[in-house]
Amino acid sequence: MFGRRRSVRGKVVLITGAARGIGAGVARDLAARGAKLALVGLEAAELTKVAADCGPDAGSWEADVTKWDDLERAVAAVVERYGRIDVVLANAGIAATGFTRSIDRKAFERVIDVDLLGVWRTVRVTLPHLIESRGYALLVSSAAAIVHIPGNAAYSAAKAGVEAFANSLRAEVRHLGVGVGVAHPTWIATDMVNNADQHPVFGPLRRANKGFASKTYPLSVAVDLISAGIAARARVVHVPGWVGVVKLVRALVPRVVELTSRKLVPAADEAALADIAERGATESSLVGPGARAAARSSGAL
Repeated sequence: MFGRRRSVRGKVVLITGAARGIGAGVARDLAARGAKLALVGLEAAELTKVAADCGPDAGSWEADVTKWDDLERAVAAVVERYGRIDVVLANAGIAATGFTRSIDRKAFERVIDVDLLGVWRTVRVTLPHLIESRGYALLVSSAAAIVHIPGNAAYSAAKAGVEAFANSLRAEVRHLGVGVGVAHPTWIATDMVNNADQHPVFGPLRRANKGFASKTYPLSVAVDLISAGIAARARVVHVPGWVGVVKLVRALVPRVVELTSRKLVPAADEAALADIAERGATESSLVGPGARAAARSSGAL
């Protein structure tokens, strides 16, 4: 699937969004292969636990990817400790549920700020160090960059932006010896996805869409493929492989989504309005502990 794989032993790998889910899983996997892990994100207590699992060569730094000062301090501290950065996994991401006409405005914009602009900030701050090490950056997009389902507009827009950013960036830095990849995970059994499935409106809406594209895969599937992609300095990592096939027919996908969802959306739209009336727009939009931590960091909670 991937080209020649290099050893990650001794490599300094910086991962954003490392407190949970894919970021934490990849951190543990790469640490077991001898990498030195620099874990960056919110939820300091969770980061500390992951760092402990990764061994004495791992460290954690609390930082919000929506804040330049946070990232600059964290990256400076990582370089001070390790002397270099070889790999960056720009993984920090959150989701918000809601239809465009009723979703909490701040929640929608926070997804763009974390998932797209947070990747841009991470790349910008770490890029001088990747140029020095002739390193590699893997930017985490999503299958949502290809399949744009209702109730997921902010996430789809942000992740499509990450894919476009990665493709432009790759061409910009190739002559500097820096490799750039983009990862497209589908539904993975993380706290974010599991929490979304429990949403009173959008959980049932997702379950009503049957088929392979709605299947939730174990975290290990994403960890194995993303870790292998890092070792190979892959251009693209599809999680799982069928995501790459869907990319070949992406021009047809929006029409398919419209046809399969047109009977489901009207009732879900009314249910979303009722949920907002009952719980409030902010609470109705939150998906998982990561989104809650980001909301707290922004002052929304």
